[in-house]
Amino acid sequence: MLNASKVLANIPVGLRDPLFQSYQDIVTNFAEHRWEPSELNGGKFCEIVYTIIYGAIKGTFAAKPSKPPNMVKACSDLEKLPANPTRIGDRSLRILIPRTLMALYDIRNNRGVGHAGGDVNPNFMDATVVCSIASWVLAELVRIFHHVSTNEAQETVDALVQRKISLVWDLGDIKRVLDPKMKKDHQVLLLLYTKPAWMTEGDLLKSVEYSDATLFRANILRSLHKKRLIEYDEDQQKARISPSGSQYVERQIIKTQTP
Repeated sequence: MLNASKVLANIPVGLRDPLFQSYQDIVTNFAEHRWEPSELNGGKFCEIVYTIIYGAIKGTFAAKPSKPPNMVKACSDLEKLPANPTRIGDRSLRILIPRTLMALYDIRNNRGVGHAGGDVNPNFMDATVVCSIASWVLAELVRIFHHVSTNEAQETVDALVQRKISLVWDLGDIKRVLDPKMKKDHQVLLLLYTKPAWMTEGDLLKSVEYSDATLFRANILRSLHKKRLIEYDEDQQKARISPSGSQYVERQIIKTQTP
């Protein structure tokens, strides 16, 4: 997996930071069941991505995002540009990504999100599409600009997401659950929930301050894995939360605990 500080580092910071922030907003709003903000951020995400792929095709990046007068036409025009076999990800930049942006932008504009009068109110189904498309687009940009596999690109995108929870204090190299009485297995689930990507066994052990590494593996990690609340890779000594684990955190931990 790529180092987070180096992801898309060859793109101007005025584009890269808004891209990551927009994606973070989409994922956070979706996780918190705020469908309308999640879908609205999809429109902003489209404008940033369009600026990036336009710059990649033309050979010069703009310093900051800009909104084309007509998003659908602008994306369609990219498809009409001549193919460049020497450019990494040429078809994706000219055709695949622009086509997904058109669908994403249409949800934002014509499904009762960006304007009054849409025939569908903001909802889970549309927000799911927005979140999934945004994740795919960002992973595709990582794949193209870093020449990595789709799996590594998606893992890198997952690692960029940070779910902000008042129960968790992020100190950078270490995280602390602010309820010292919370059970250790719940602390592990909560820590994995805040960063839905792989975390090392060592980082988890250090964060929850478990007394013995062997017992931590047996009593916590293997137990949670057996319940399918996490995926624990014992060979590589890393873990990540499962969809069932995320639901458990939302229903059984966050709603019943206070910092």
